[in-house]
Amino acid sequence: MAAQNRLALVAGAGPGLGQALLARFAAGGLTPVGLGRTQPDQTTGAFHALDLADPTAVAPVIAELMAEHGPPAIVVHNTAELVIAPFAYTTLEDHQRCWSSMVQTAIVLAQATLPSMAQTGGGAFLVSGATASLRGGARFSAFASGKFALRGLTQSLAREYQPAGVHVCHVILDGIIDTARSRDRHGLEPDKMMQPADIAEAYWQLAHQPRSTWTHELDLRPASEGF
Repeated sequence: MAAQNRLALVAGAGPGLGQALLARFAAGGLTPVGLGRTQPDQTTGAFHALDLADPTAVAPVIAELMAEHGPPAIVVHNTAELVIAPFAYTTLEDHQRCWSSMVQTAIVLAQATLPSMAQTGGGAFLVSGATASLRGGARFSAFASGKFALRGLTQSLAREYQPAGVHVCHVILDGIIDTARSRDRHGLEPDKMMQPADIAEAYWQLAHQPRSTWTHELDLRPASEGF
C-alpha cells in the first residue's frame, strides 16, 4: 500500500486538516491530490476545485486520476458544513445543505473510488466525524443530523467493503482544530486545540494498520477536553 506514487485523495482539502493530510501523505511517498469547492492559497500537491456533491463533476476527475495513478491507496472524506442556530430558526434548507455537504459528498466520493479499490484488493477510506456524530446538542440539529447520517453510512460501507480489503474508518474529532480561523472564533490556547499535523499522523497510522487489527472507529481529542 505504501508503494511510491500511489494516489492519496483528500476531499475537503481546505486550510488546516485537509492540507496537513496532503502533506503527510506526500511525506509518505504517495501522490497527494486535494478536492474541494475552493482552492486554498497554498496547497500540497494537485488540487481540483469542484462541487463534491455533484457526481457529474467528481466522477470524471477521479476517473482521470485513477487512469494515471491507479485506484487510490488512501481516500479521506473531510468535508463539513457547520450550522449553529436554535431549531426554530434552522431552516429546511440549512438541514439540506448540511446533508448535501457531509453525506451526499461521501456517497459521491465512495461511489467513485470504493469499487475500484475493492477490485484491486485494498486501500483505506477514512471519514472525518465530530462530537456531533455521537450526540446532538442544542442549536446543532442540522449539523448533528448530518453527522449522524454520515456515521451510519460509514458503518454500512465498512461492512460491505472491508471483506474486499478496503479499510473503512470513522474518526471522531472531539475538539477544535487549530487554525487561524478557529483561534479567532473560539479564543482557545493552541495547547487546548487539536493540531492538524497530529491528526494527520493518526490518519496515516490508521491507513497502515495490519488487516488483523483494523480500527473502525477512533475518537481523538486534546488532553484538556472533557468527555
